Amino acid sequence: MGLIAYLARRLLSLVLSLAVASVVIFAVIEVAPGDPAAFMLGMNAQPETVAALRAELGLDMAPLERYGHWVLGMVQGDFGTSYTYRTPVSQMVADRLWVSLPLALYALALTMIVAIPAGIYAASHRGKPGDVAVMGLTQLGVAIPNFWFAMILVLIFAITLRWFGAGGFAGWDAGFGPAMKSLTLPAIALALPQAAILARVMRSSLIEVMGEDYMRTARAKGLTRSQTLWRHGLRNALIPVLTILGLQFAFLLAGAIIIEQVFFLPGLGRLVFQAISARDLIVVESVVMLLVFAVIMVNFLVDLAYALADPRLRRGA
Repeated sequence: MGLIAYLARRLLSLVLSLAVASVVIFAVIEVAPGDPAAFMLGMNAQPETVAALRAELGLDMAPLERYGHWVLGMVQGDFGTSYTYRTPVSQMVADRLWVSLPLALYALALTMIVAIPAGIYAASHRGKPGDVAVMGLTQLGVAIPNFWFAMILVLIFAITLRWFGAGGFAGWDAGFGPAMKSLTLPAIALALPQAAILARVMRSSLIEVMGEDYMRTARAKGLTRSQTLWRHGLRNALIPVLTILGLQFAFLLAGAIIIEQVFFLPGLGRLVFQAISARDLIVVESVVMLLVFAVIMVNFLVDLAYALADPRLRRGA
């Protein structure tokens, strides 16, 4: 019953968060300057033509009515039709998701491959030159903007060495290898700054765990420092790392707008940027809402994983 009650509370929190997010997103888009119909028709369009297009797009309805239509449509799986392309938004999102989702997963895998060993190494060599070097590199990784790092990668590996293309996406039709090669530099540009954050969290968590009483008891029973770390410390130290990983995956999926612009990738971030430029508000609203849903859902799954791993959370208020 404890798990069911905890799950019910988290589901209620998820629904309320989505409801608040939908109101905020719609309100922000609503107060944005400019009329999509006037933008599409140009400055010299007749008022009657603009009014007719507004009626066709549903922009002549009251804001509350348009909000209701938008939310009801999303619940039913209908995200509306793009003002500019006259294409269902759901179809546009599905096409772009096959770029953004693999990119986020690729970047997350690189993040873990780099960060977790680096954090473990730094914690196990605390205060030694190796620890100082790792922490110095992570500080540099946190400080460097990922778009600047992306341009450096293009300069070195695409222009100078010619190992990768400078931009664009080969497409999955070209094969798994060429497609992943197109995503490699963007994934590295996204992953390394996140790996710097995750390595610092891993180090801090493992150092804290290594100071616990049960770790000293394990050492007193004859286990070496390395055996104690791998058998008892690492599993407990990974608990806060899961939270960061969940947040990072949501960021990598939703926050790659600049990276997709740098590498000309046809993903969700580039779609949002193009829709904002074209005043295609229904696309902006729907895509941002989907990204918010992804962030909230990932956090919900992380909370659920916590509850399964730690019974104390299920018994908490």
